[in-house]
Formats: sequence, structure tokens, C-alpha cells
Amino acid sequence: MKKAEVRVLADPWRAAAELVADVARRGRHVALSGGSTVGRAYSAAAELQPDWSRIEIWFGDDRAVPTDDERSNFRLVRETLLDRLAAAPAAVHRVKGELGAREAAVRYDAALEGVTLSLALNGLGPDGHTASLFPGAPALRERRRRAVAAEPALEPWVPRVTMTPHMFAAAELLVYLVTGAEKADAVRRAFAGEPGPATPASLVRGRRTIALLDEPAGQALG
Repeated sequence: MKKAEVRVLADPWRAAAELVADVARRGRHVALSGGSTVGRAYSAAAELQPDWSRIEIWFGDDRAVPTDDERSNFRLVRETLLDRLAAAPAAVHRVKGELGAREAAVRYDAALEGVTLSLALNGLGPDGHTASLFPGAPALRERRRRAVAAEPALEPWVPRVTMTPHMFAAAELLVYLVTGAEKADAVRRAFAGEPGPATPASLVRGRRTIALLDEPAGQALG
């Protein structure tokens, strides 16, 4: 398993925004995530690089809900990034969760054929999950499909669609953005412990992986 470059920073949101904005200037494919941490980084990225016309946006995961649902990652990205851009992305490939997780996953997997991500921005949960790859999930063993349906292991209790470790592994750059003391143990297990299915993020790496942490999230690394 490739090691992640771990950086403990005063402002990891800004660092993430700079990496995302740099890829937006150069173009190609970016996978974005949801969660409570990333919105601040998306807003900053829109300010740093308001022209996303060379980028195609994908989603590392999303819930099988309509796009106006408050639990939708697409909605979060639209409100914090897309609505703030001067030039829209060349394409936004959303998960069609209104079709149900299984059908949406089949279609998303097909759409991802031949796609190599320039950058994927992921979060990390206190249980060690990333995207919608939860501890012990069958998707952690997937070696062929690029996206699969995933059952929820925490609230909100709705089915999901997630990219697989296989898809993330081909990404040129995988960035983890993690903040908060409640995630410190998960950070230690994901980036300093032995890789294993109990901590899914320990198994998810790109060709290059950078973990951007605030001081509370990084406190257990020693």
C-alpha cells in the first residue's frame, strides 16, 4: 500500500482549494465528495479559479436521493462551488440517485469507463470510512467495477453509490481533507496504521496521495 503524504496545517481547507483550483486550470477529470468539511474548500476553489470550462466533474460518492435533497452531495457541490463559478464545467456527471442505488451504480460504472481522474477529493469519517466505503464493506474487495451500490452504515440511512478503491487507485492525485479531534484516531489508523478493511481509508490510495489535516485531526499521529 502506497504511503500518503501527511500535512498538518493551520488552514487545510485553503490547501485543498489550491490543489483543486490548480487542476481546474489544467483541465480533465475531478471527483468531488460531500460531508461537513469540504464546502469551505469548494467556495475557496471557486474564488481561486472561477473558470472550470476545461473540467469534467464526477462524484466520489452520493446518496440515492433527488438533487434538491439536503443529503445530496450534488446539492452541496452546486451550492458551494458550481453556483459561484464564472464559467461552468465542461460536464457534470452526477449520480442519478433518483433511479435507485443499484440502477444508478450500473449507469455510473458504465459512464466511468475509460476515465482517469486527475484529482479526487475525499473525506474521512470517525469510523475510518471514505467516500461510501464503510468498514468491512464488500466494495473494498472490488477489483473490476469502478462504481457500486453501497448500503449505509451510519446516518442518514439511505442507500448510496460509491467509487471503488479500484477507481481511486488510478487517480493521479487523491487528496484527503480531514478536520476535527473526533477523527484523530481514524487519521492514525488510516495513515499510520496497518492497512485493513476495518479502516477503509487505509486501503484507498491514488497514484499519489496527500492527507491535509488540521491540528486536532492530526494529534494522534505523534
